[in-house]
Amino acid sequence: MSQREPEAKIFACSKSVYLAEKISEAYGIPLGKVSLSHYSDGEFQPSFEESIRGLRVFLICSTFPDSENLMELLLMIDAAKRASARHITAVMPYFGWARQDRKDKPRVPIGAKLIAKMLEAAGATRIMTMDLHADQIQGFFEKPVDHLFASTIFLPYVESLKLDNLTIASPDMGGSKRAYAYSKFLESDVVICYKQRKQANIIDTMELIGEVKGRNVILVDDMIDTGGTLAKAADLMIERGALSVRAICTHAILSGNAYERIEESKLSELIVTDSIPLKKESKKIKVVSCAPLFAEVMHMVQNNNSISGKFIM
Repeated sequence: MSQREPEAKIFACSKSVYLAEKISEAYGIPLGKVSLSHYSDGEFQPSFEESIRGLRVFLICSTFPDSENLMELLLMIDAAKRASARHITAVMPYFGWARQDRKDKPRVPIGAKLIAKMLEAAGATRIMTMDLHADQIQGFFEKPVDHLFASTIFLPYVESLKLDNLTIASPDMGGSKRAYAYSKFLESDVVICYKQRKQANIIDTMELIGEVKGRNVILVDDMIDTGGTLAKAADLMIERGALSVRAICTHAILSGNAYERIEESKLSELIVTDSIPLKKESKKIKVVSCAPLFAEVMHMVQNNNSISGKFIM
């Protein structure tokens, strides 16, 4: 009798293979085979190289720029649907376009809502992601969304640092909820940075609400893009008497001169996940893998077990 095929298979978009390999190893099954054919004009076509009929399919793809990442995921979802997969779960450790969660000025799109509709139209039956930029994005979907929190992997690392006089900080008003959740777990104080921008990615002024003198501060945020906010916040806190400043950011976008800003800032350490691959190494950047978390939750979903125990925040 031939060996029974697994009831779930894991596949990856081309730029997320680095993470999918870790997830599949932690899950306990090999990564599925996908080929990508390219036409001379740049058009491409993914193809599953093994049967997925009647199976639960996990498609791993962080949709960081460029937009081909998202397009590849949409095509793979459509291919899985047409290949008679039973369930199609889009595993998106980083959900791109999440900053466009509302109309913040006239005549602009709500990009995150558009992405949600595109994923559902393609055939995704479930979405799994981590630390969305805005919690309300879950409501853009009519399908189940598993919104995981990176705090489950960051908090053990923070505790291992054994920092005295710990203070958790939010780099802006919008992240205060996340900062309070960390502080509650770590039984620490909270400070908040109030910033005003001239335009996207450019800070005009920043003020500090709270006391950091004689404290070891940890800034928490869902992502780091240009690094301007965190670098400015760290420098301000050191000026105000902080003993040290670290930062926890789930998604390391790190565009533009971000690496240089981090190196030149007063940050002692930047702790990130591997939801997005680092463009280069840095002595100040510590990567904590999110692969075990996703593999464990994927197991729970496949076996119809509750995942509520994975939510610390």
